[in-house]
Amino acid sequence: MNTYNSASVENFIKTIYQFEDREDFDTRSGSIARELGITNAATTDMARKLAQKKLINYEKYKELSLTESGKKLAKEIIRKHRLWETFLHEVLGLTLHEIHREAELLEHATSGFLLDKIDRFLGNPSLDPHGEPIPDKNGDFQPAGECLSLSAAIAGNEYEICRLIGSNKEFYDFCSENRLHIGSQLRLNNQYIQSKMTEIIIQESKLLLNAEWSRFIFVKTL
Repeated sequence: MNTYNSASVENFIKTIYQFEDREDFDTRSGSIARELGITNAATTDMARKLAQKKLINYEKYKELSLTESGKKLAKEIIRKHRLWETFLHEVLGLTLHEIHREAELLEHATSGFLLDKIDRFLGNPSLDPHGEPIPDKNGDFQPAGECLSLSAAIAGNEYEICRLIGSNKEFYDFCSENRLHIGSQLRLNNQYIQSKMTEIIIQESKLLLNAEWSRFIFVKTL
């Protein structure tokens, strides 16, 4: 059993891995601190501790990055999280916000034995309900196709939603109320660069999204 698998360490490692993988996100200590709801000082202390364990590359004033051991641990955590999300959504019918919240708790107390049972029960899914790829037992991902954040998409083009990320309940409530689901098709009407707003048209309805929420919606070109 991995000796570093405390909930705080796992959340820290997982956040760095996910931020490294996403456009418009960075892994500076301040960004990680805001996501986890901790102080910058606590983030620095954790980074130094994990650097000593060879899980993180830490250098003062630079972005954090994971070592190969850190990436392996991150994939194990993410596998647990996304399989639990899939189970909670498909079997129990929880919402996209609810499955994220509950999976955050369950992932830290799930054995490899139970995880394999859940994986087989679900039919070895490759994507979770948010459209995120689920690592297999070896940490490998099935390619999910080219997705970019809505904030980086080009006005005038038509897109299909392929991923919804984040943990904000208001965001998921807004998506549900406005038919923003995986597979929904939309037209990007305008990018208001100075105001940091994105205007889309979906099912003949016009929506204006702020920069924060448009970063959470990932799309692919139709």
